[in-house]
Amino acid sequence: MNRILKNIRFDKPLMILISILIILGVMIFLSAALGILPNNELKFFSIIKSQMLYIFIFGSLALFLGSKINYKYYKKYAILIFILTYIFTLSVFIPGLQFYYNGAYRWVHIFGLSIQPSELLKFGSIVFMSFFCTKYNKYLKNIKIGLLSFLIFSIVVASALLAQPDFGTLVIILMPVFIIYFVSGVKWRDILIIILSGALLFLALVEMRPYMKERLLTYKNPDRESLGAGYQLNQSLIAIGSGGLAGRGIGQSIQKFNYLPEQISDSIFAVYAEEVGFIGSIILLLLFLSIIIRGIHISKMAEDTFGRLLSIGIIATFFFQTILNIASAIGIAPVSGVPLPLISKGGTSFVFLMFEFGVLLNISKYKIKI
Repeated sequence: MNRILKNIRFDKPLMILISILIILGVMIFLSAALGILPNNELKFFSIIKSQMLYIFIFGSLALFLGSKINYKYYKKYAILIFILTYIFTLSVFIPGLQFYYNGAYRWVHIFGLSIQPSELLKFGSIVFMSFFCTKYNKYLKNIKIGLLSFLIFSIVVASALLAQPDFGTLVIILMPVFIIYFVSGVKWRDILIIILSGALLFLALVEMRPYMKERLLTYKNPDRESLGAGYQLNQSLIAIGSGGLAGRGIGQSIQKFNYLPEQISDSIFAVYAEEVGFIGSIILLLLFLSIIIRGIHISKMAEDTFGRLLSIGIIATFFFQTILNIASAIGIAPVSGVPLPLISKGGTSFVFLMFEFGVLLNISKYKIKI
């Protein structure tokens, strides 16, 4: 066994951390899903079967493929990858393919499977921005080549996601590409312009989109409309608060039964916190943090600029998705509808995040020689 581990070229600590998170995630998901069982036994077993299929078959295959394909191919085909993932994202507007759920067109039905195309766009976007910042690194401080290109790219991506609407995914895409752009050595002038533009866009959307304004008002005052717009946040805070220091015990959550909406997706952290308390929550956060730190280490050791930027983009995607979900659950950010990475229900999200981790493992094979 030790001989096999020594012959593995990719980053073993990252692989171990991912495996631990998946195992823990399965336990958390199964416990949260028990909240469905008393009301709909058939739905419970269907969800469990589907999630296990995505985790142990599709997810494992995605991780394997991502780790085997040389990451340098993505640089060669970066523009094509982005165009294809963008076109696929627009497929949610095609009648017959589109799937309407919770007031949005974010999914398509293909061969009996529900797929969220924007999950592919996350990868396509960081690949494209990594390629762009690598190829034009010397010219990024030029306002026409650097800043203008970044703003045009952001507008193109935003136009597809805001039409669905899916503001949460838009944030998770634009923040990592912003980080890639930032670490490429651009001027602070450009960074300030981007931040200001993003703030103005957010304020404009709050005024134009009633549902965003409602979520923002609920975030400012969780007690308003406790049975309406603020219901999910209030129930989430009750669950987390009742967990105390050590929690009620694994499987013993009360809020997951008929109280907490989306207990296996958006609100799964609240169920976990209720069962394991503050101590267990910190352990999970440290696991997330360990994966992020390991990803940063891999980016520093990457043998070329593209590999460094791509690994930064992958770990930033993981970071912002984690932060946005947990921040929504504990009330320090508006409810976003973003799943908790490798834990929440969501086959497409799980599979493509596993693929991205596979890519990160592939990058770790090609280290700079010290």
